[in-house]
Amino acid sequence: MRTALLQSSGRPGSVAANLKVLDEAAGRAAAAGAGLLVAPEMFLTGYAIGADVRRLAEPADGDWADAVAEIAGRHGLAIAYGYPERDGDTVFNSAQLIATDGVRLANYRKTHLFGCFERDHFTPGDAPVVQAELGGLRIGLMICYDVEFPENVRVHALAGTDLLVVPTAQMHPFQFVAECVVPVRAFENQMYVAYVNRVGAEGEFEFVGLSTLAGPDGVARARAGRGEELVLGDVDPVLLAASREANPYLKDRRPSVYGPLSRTI
Repeated sequence: MRTALLQSSGRPGSVAANLKVLDEAAGRAAAAGAGLLVAPEMFLTGYAIGADVRRLAEPADGDWADAVAEIAGRHGLAIAYGYPERDGDTVFNSAQLIATDGVRLANYRKTHLFGCFERDHFTPGDAPVVQAELGGLRIGLMICYDVEFPENVRVHALAGTDLLVVPTAQMHPFQFVAECVVPVRAFENQMYVAYVNRVGAEGEFEFVGLSTLAGPDGVARARAGRGEELVLGDVDPVLLAASREANPYLKDRRPSVYGPLSRTI
């Protein structure tokens, strides 16, 4: 399945403008044969928007989801995107996957919040594995900091995730995550990882771009630079099956010796 990575920060604070950016990118991605478009963390509203996080937050089935569903249906591809989700009085940093027919396939709430900004504005989710079937692949969802916890990604591997979709707001000086950590996560867990970042200055943050589609062999199938960009790469189930057959990591695990992993420091 051809996968398009939309590396953009859009216009922070303007949902309408960001939907237009998403619409334009969906058109370009569909024309290039993509079946899935992935946008960054908090793409619909912007990331560094302070108190506007709570003001703008919407339910998973709100007007924004309807607007994204319309874009997905019109262009004939699935879309994964980040947004602030309101559930009653609680706000989550969420990512949602919507199919080509407008059906909401999966909604994930970030489980590992990064820094004071996120902990001040969001509640962490408590479901580590959220998946959906799309184009013959099992798609898993995470958000940014989540992928930096090896246990988190390994749980997805054990649950059969083929493509882990990771909307991201990765900032300077942590660009090594995109460059090194993400390809290693793909290799050690035998999956594809689509890590899709924001870019440029936003509030106190400087986002580093470098969006990556990494394969199960640890090779980047697509990698963006430091600017606004739409990059495409293919998720190949044949290569994935062959790689899983050749790589012994998951077969050679010894869960009985991993008890200390659950201890609190």
